[in-house]
Amino acid sequence: MIGRWAGTAAAAVLIVAGAPPGAAHELSLEGPLTQGGLVIGRGDAGIAVTVDGRAVRVSPEGLFLVGFGRDAPPTVEVRVRYRDGVTTVRVLHVARRTYQVQRIDGLPPRTVTPTPEDLERIRLDGAAIAAVRARDSSRADFASRFQWPVRGRVSGVFGSQRILNGKPRHPHGGVDVVAPPGTPVAASADGVVVLAHPDMFLTGRTVMIDHGHGLASVYAHMSEILVTQGQRVARGTPIGRVGASGRVTGPHLHWGVSLFDTRLDPALLVGPMAE
Repeated sequence: MIGRWAGTAAAAVLIVAGAPPGAAHELSLEGPLTQGGLVIGRGDAGIAVTVDGRAVRVSPEGLFLVGFGRDAPPTVEVRVRYRDGVTTVRVLHVARRTYQVQRIDGLPPRTVTPTPEDLERIRLDGAAIAAVRARDSSRADFASRFQWPVRGRVSGVFGSQRILNGKPRHPHGGVDVVAPPGTPVAASADGVVVLAHPDMFLTGRTVMIDHGHGLASVYAHMSEILVTQGQRVARGTPIGRVGASGRVTGPHLHWGVSLFDTRLDPALLVGPMAE
């Protein structure tokens, strides 16, 4: 079942023009058409799909993903070719967002201006994360409904420009949730644990879950990891505990979601934090 998606949803069922008499092809798209959004497409079995000219994986049931990065262009072209040769093109209009500027002071200076040895460690950590984001597994676990991995105060939002100890750094690639140390962290959706690292330089104790078709989630700064690499988890399975490992000023969870190397806004998958 495709879960519910927050934000402005795109939902359409198309009868493809030019199809042979008596033939009808359906294409539905569900998800927020905005920078940082993720859309799940569903078409007939056996379709082939390209997004801006790049082929994307399609499940046997006709499911596929379209993701919009922080600075996605205003239009994205989705081209679908059916088994009988009929082709349809959808031009998706992506809403532009305005992002916050967030200043964070009090970080250990070494984590903002690393030493050469630290930079090598960061490079190795980044290579391990990039390898996970390059995965293109055939499972469609993303079709399970997403949930917040932990409840608490949202202290950092997707896309915000970070000023760390007075120095501009990369925009924030996820959301931060403040919670007491030791608070259980849950898998946000079904998937397979593909990284369980006990000590990354910037993100500390870090877990990544593969949800299929290039969609992955990351959980960082934890105090404890409760899963092992290769373990299959269901939505809501405890995977760790909130901590303050890595580059932090206090205990919280960093939660990120990406489609390959495109960062997405996790909050758009789940909606506002419940009281």
